[in-house]
Amino acid sequence: MVDYTISDIYQGGDSSLAPKYGNIFTNYRVNPATFGMTTDPRTANILKDASTKFNTGMKHIEISAVTPEVFESIPDQHLKEMNRLAKLTGATVSVHGPIVEPSGISKEGFSESNREAIERQMMSAVSRSHLVSPDGSIPVTFHSSAALPDEIPTRNPDGSIQAPEGVVVIRPEDGKFGVIPLKERTFPGDEKMKDAKIEIDRHNSEQWMQEIEQLGQRMRIGGEIIDKTATTAILAEAEKKAGKDWTQDEKAIEREFHQGTTYLNSSYIDLKRLFETAQQNSSEMEKDKINKFYDDIKSKAEMIIKNPNDIKSVMLRREIIDEGVEILKEVHPRILVDLNEFARDKTAETISNVALNSYKEFKNTAPIISIENPPAGGAFGRGEDLRKIVEESRKKFVEKAIKSGIDEKTAKKEAEKLIGVTWDVGHINMIRKYGYEASDVVKETEKVAPFVKHIHLSDNFGLEHTELPMGMGNVPMKEILEKLGQQGFDAKKIIEAGNWWQHFQTPPFKETLEAFGSPIYSMQMAPYWNQSSGLQQDYFGGYGQMLPQTNYEMFGAGFSHLPSELGGQRPGAEGSRMSGKGME
Repeated sequence: MVDYTISDIYQGGDSSLAPKYGNIFTNYRVNPATFGMTTDPRTANILKDASTKFNTGMKHIEISAVTPEVFESIPDQHLKEMNRLAKLTGATVSVHGPIVEPSGISKEGFSESNREAIERQMMSAVSRSHLVSPDGSIPVTFHSSAALPDEIPTRNPDGSIQAPEGVVVIRPEDGKFGVIPLKERTFPGDEKMKDAKIEIDRHNSEQWMQEIEQLGQRMRIGGEIIDKTATTAILAEAEKKAGKDWTQDEKAIEREFHQGTTYLNSSYIDLKRLFETAQQNSSEMEKDKINKFYDDIKSKAEMIIKNPNDIKSVMLRREIIDEGVEILKEVHPRILVDLNEFARDKTAETISNVALNSYKEFKNTAPIISIENPPAGGAFGRGEDLRKIVEESRKKFVEKAIKSGIDEKTAKKEAEKLIGVTWDVGHINMIRKYGYEASDVVKETEKVAPFVKHIHLSDNFGLEHTELPMGMGNVPMKEILEKLGQQGFDAKKIIEAGNWWQHFQTPPFKETLEAFGSPIYSMQMAPYWNQSSGLQQDYFGGYGQMLPQTNYEMFGAGFSHLPSELGGQRPGAEGSRMSGKGME
């Protein structure tokens, strides 16, 4: 028989008066005025939804227009009315713009026209968001990526990092995708080649040299044929013009000569294609060599166009190919590039254009473009990736602003103001799925901390994109906010708890206040919301049901329990004094 003591059954509990009371308290206190909730992303009726949430005492609302079709269904008049509603309630508003792919890349590949279409869509969202807050710079959040995957290296239990099996690449020339495998190499000198950059460079170099070799080989075959037959072919051509018939040998040589010119013509076409590839994908120094070559052969190329079938044109093609092959050997075009690197450049192009257009249109009240990390597993979901996008977007913004006549000092100031980060703590916590720990989540935050302007709050267990109130999963919220510092403390924090709404059908506001131990009263002092569950009492606590409902029915001042004949709710009893019948 096992003996138990009371301590084995009841572990004891903290006093509800203790400042750190509560099992979801994150040990980090936040001013409740910085919290906000989103409108329902499924509805365009933002006024009804926002009004309901303002009734809870919420002082900030984010219009969740993540679906482009829903955002298009919100009339401009409603956006303007949202501005008036915010003023009436003393609240502020932000916008989550449509989730689109800023790089312009789709599953079919990349096209500049698609990128420009996405840019116009984002610019429309920014311009319409300005209607909500025409007097101030409203934050408008866009995802850094919506369609691209991210190969996150797996962290092994021993702390080592397992590299991905391959790297996705794209041909900038036509926007098509490919995969280069990353495998262990054993040949001496190649052992360290399981590296994405090294493998891409190696692949480009090998492919480029193969193309040049194939071009040179066709040129040599054609040149040898022409060298052997050119003199006879020229004489035969002269005899034909003089009216003489060709002999059988002359006809055979003429056919052989034309075979050689076919090889040269094919080589000439390939030469032009390779030079176009090199010009699009080479360094500036290499482009200078290409442009010099163009200048040198310009007159020859023009003569070929005027008389394409002339024997002299054949000889000019051969000269151009000879010179061109030597130039091509000196350049090293990036035929294939890392998809993420390419996408980051195109994303920065889109964001910088949207921010600059917004600044030109709205000046000091231009909305802030805040770039959000998507759930881990999507491209640009980590701190370093997001930091690079913001830095490149700001750099492009400044360059374009200066070209448009804005002075450099103003351009840099506006770039820092208008382009920043929305840090989604639930999204970054999902790197745990790949073997990472809480400390790694905090390190990701540290990388992006200087750029954060806005925060999205949701908790999960690092495995799925679930959205619970903070304190109900394992997001290291206290450490994250400490890394973000004062900027993170002051930033608006938008509660995204879609799964809580779905399954428990209640607002997550109270649970969030408890998780952050926010002060109950405006004096910013105790008691705190994390103590509220211990402080709240009801008629069923303490000594039991002190004021049962029957007391109100029997002794209350209301008339609801009078018979219906007297305006009450109880049915009249036949034969009673109140039934309308006389007494017997």
